[in-house]
Amino acid sequence: MKVIGLTGGIGSGKTTVASFFKDFNIPVYIADEAGKNLMNTSSEIRQKIIDLFGEQSYNKDLPNRKLIASKVFNDKDLLSKLNQIIHPAVEKDFKEWLYKQSSEYVIYEAAILFETGGYKKCDYNILVTAPEELRIQRLQKRDDSSVSEIKQRMNNQWDDEKKSQMADFIIYNRELKQTKLQVEHIHDKILKAGKNC
Repeated sequence: MKVIGLTGGIGSGKTTVASFFKDFNIPVYIADEAGKNLMNTSSEIRQKIIDLFGEQSYNKDLPNRKLIASKVFNDKDLLSKLNQIIHPAVEKDFKEWLYKQSSEYVIYEAAILFETGGYKKCDYNILVTAPEELRIQRLQKRDDSSVSEIKQRMNNQWDDEKKSQMADFIIYNRELKQTKLQVEHIHDKILKAGKNC
């Protein structure tokens, strides 16, 4: 079974694109959601995060996401240490999930697929892009962030130009109808062409 990596900068519309693949009955694994779930449920991860950030990083067995985010987005070394806790656990969880699937391929959606080297474990990789102004508008609507907060988060990810050199497919997500057509085209290509797409 093929694993297709799906990534894009914050606000690019990865989740929307993933939902279009689901319309074709393709299973989608969302790594960021899995990571959040594991932070909530794994006592081993909880202890490692408390060791890294202190007791205040958890409230009644739930992570204090605001505090953790405020620390890591200003400290790339701390962000890297957090990723070293979360990513191996997500990888193990994904393998267990993958074993239960039976489709031609699955989508593995991750925000920092290229940055972590996770793309190397995928058969093909899809990059979702959108103009920066549109991404900022989407994020302001979604979580009421300020422009400076959004740009700070963007700066923790590689830019699209760098990622596009490593992607097998690029989806330009400006208008939903066109985006869906691009997903359909990629879906057909993966199904028809096998390893030669």
